Amino acid sequence: MSAALPSRRGDVELDLAADVVDLTRTVCDLQSVSGSEGPLADAVETALRRLPHLQVLRDGDAVLARTALGRPERVVLAGHLDTVPVARNLPTRLEGDGETAVLVGRGTADMKGGVAVQLKVAAALATPSRDITFVFYDNEEVDADRNGLGRLARNHPDWLAGDLAVLLEPTAAGIEGGCNGTLKAEVVTRGVAAHSARWWRGVNAIHEAGRVLARLQAYQPREVEVEGLVFREGLNAVSINGGIAGNVIPDVCRVVVNYRFAPDKDLASASAHVREVFEGYDVAIVDGADGARPGLDRPAAAAFAAAIGAAPSAKYGWTDVARFSALGIPALNFGPGDPSVAHADDERVPVAQLRACERALLTWLS
Repeated sequence: MSAALPSRRGDVELDLAADVVDLTRTVCDLQSVSGSEGPLADAVETALRRLPHLQVLRDGDAVLARTALGRPERVVLAGHLDTVPVARNLPTRLEGDGETAVLVGRGTADMKGGVAVQLKVAAALATPSRDITFVFYDNEEVDADRNGLGRLARNHPDWLAGDLAVLLEPTAAGIEGGCNGTLKAEVVTRGVAAHSARWWRGVNAIHEAGRVLARLQAYQPREVEVEGLVFREGLNAVSINGGIAGNVIPDVCRVVVNYRFAPDKDLASASAHVREVFEGYDVAIVDGADGARPGLDRPAAAAFAAAIGAAPSAKYGWTDVARFSALGIPALNFGPGDPSVAHADDERVPVAQLRACERALLTWLS
């Protein structure tokens, strides 16, 4: 029941009957740095079109497959196909033996291990207990306006409809609910330019930035409980720039701050808070994205947590669960790999976590 959309074939075939570890290796070894996901997207599409229980759709290098069994609930399992640039860490290699082994290489944690788990579940469940939509998208690791999930949300929001979304970003096989929002702002201090030999004729804008930094040092971030999970906020300087020459008193200095805010706030209220903190200075909001509430009160989410058998925790970083939240779909993060090794040269995923995630999703959706 595949949709009548053009299908492109890649040179690499994905064996969805293979062990999840072997499949992860194949997916990782097919390089797909952001903007170059085409061959992997081709391989994913080809493998999914061989499964008669799935309808397959494609938009650019985003591939979507879904069951249509008329179940009362629909779950979305989503993951991105791209990675950050390779750093001499492909092909993958297996270190250790048995369930204590780890798979090392670019994308193993972020997040091709999760993509392999999605593919295994897609192949294994022809008649799941809930209808399932599998989403494999491009360009997550680059600018937000290129994000493939965002493009799907704009072009085909109906494709993403569901009662609960699970994003298989690395969580060390635990559940992380929702996510913090993020905001970037420029705080501008102004002075009067002068020759540094006659500094008293000027006003040093970099010195004035010290007052901005003092406000940051004195700032007490909140810890906020949202739907039973505690989210930790943060407001920090991430860069500072000022001055044009070694003999000129600078008349402008810019301090860039990043605000990570709990999902009880939206971007508008977070922006207002930052402006209040830096009252008296020019503040420009240059980037930002809403967070996502956990949605743990939904029946599908409660059943998922019960199947995993572990207490959910809050997601401090921003992830694409926020894009589902913006569509009115509660979303959780759950996937193999430690997020602290994502993008590292020695990126790795424990074999046991790959198998644990596959097993948990099959238990929940069987």
